[in-house]
Amino acid sequence: MKKAGIKIEDLHLSFGPTEVLKGVNLDIQPGEFFAFLGPSGSGKSTLLRSIAGFGPQPRGRIMIGDRDVVGLDPWRRNVGMVFQSYALWPHMSVRDNVAFGLRERRLPASTIGPKVMEGLELVGLAHLADRMPNQLSGGQQQRVALARTVVTEPTVLLLDEPLSNLDASLRVQMRRELLRLQRKLGLTTIFVTHDQEEANTTSDRMAVLDGGVIQQIGSPQELYDRPANLFVARFLGTANILEGRVESDASGARFRTATGDMLALPGGRNAAGSNIVLRPQNISIQREAGANALSGKVLHREFLGSQIRYLVAAGGTEIVVDQSHSAGRDWFETGAEVHLQANTENAVVL
Repeated sequence: MKKAGIKIEDLHLSFGPTEVLKGVNLDIQPGEFFAFLGPSGSGKSTLLRSIAGFGPQPRGRIMIGDRDVVGLDPWRRNVGMVFQSYALWPHMSVRDNVAFGLRERRLPASTIGPKVMEGLELVGLAHLADRMPNQLSGGQQQRVALARTVVTEPTVLLLDEPLSNLDASLRVQMRRELLRLQRKLGLTTIFVTHDQEEANTTSDRMAVLDGGVIQQIGSPQELYDRPANLFVARFLGTANILEGRVESDASGARFRTATGDMLALPGGRNAAGSNIVLRPQNISIQREAGANALSGKVLHREFLGSQIRYLVAAGGTEIVVDQSHSAGRDWFETGAEVHLQANTENAVVL
């Protein structure tokens, strides 16, 4: 299949007086698995539908390959879209559902038959070609929707929260299948989700949206380790955010919390900001005071199997700390006075 990149330039879109997309700029590489991630109402599905050609016409440019598709009808853009509901025809067999787009393109029957079976084999459902949609599981229906889309040989595959109707264990299985299929076909793919785990485990890069604005673009690791702002820090995983200020002198830089505690910032003399972000795994909980430590009290404890999660009052806020669990390891009781040692090598000042 042909691969095409997508370039979006200064895209604006409104529903009546409400501006939903506010100057979006984005460059997606050919063959990339890209995710739009954000809370409900952030504009991620609207952006996806704008690429597909559904909804109001936006202002700006959407380049698919070397062609600006703004203003083109959806069927002239050569994109394939899989919807959250799968949108299968209930009165048609699996075979006929997959063949539908090919028949709409007036392909000869001698071509349609082999292409349909090729698509079903790709998703592992050739043996169910004569079943009806109501005879399939949710995961199987999703695979039929994928097969129906990819047999039309789109240059771009658009996935609008396709896993949200599946149970938790099946979602894990199907996101692996999605990634396997995408890698096999080499299709430029955009995956819309509000689930950070889905975005982290599938995408090469992602864009985090809020309020119709892209907050940050990068790999899952880049966005988790180096969030550009507090919204991204909070949205991607658990983030401990301490308020205060950076102080610098000839000996280096330190972060003074709102309660007066000091945390050294290695290599961060020029850091500036009023918040420090620490992930739970970058804080250790201990009984004795040490360097770069905050004094606190355990408020709550949860056993999560591979780790123990503590909620500790310290530094003027409530801090989440993850400690790996092993048999025989002592736990800290609720109410215990503890010290939190922060690994500020991995901290972010915002």
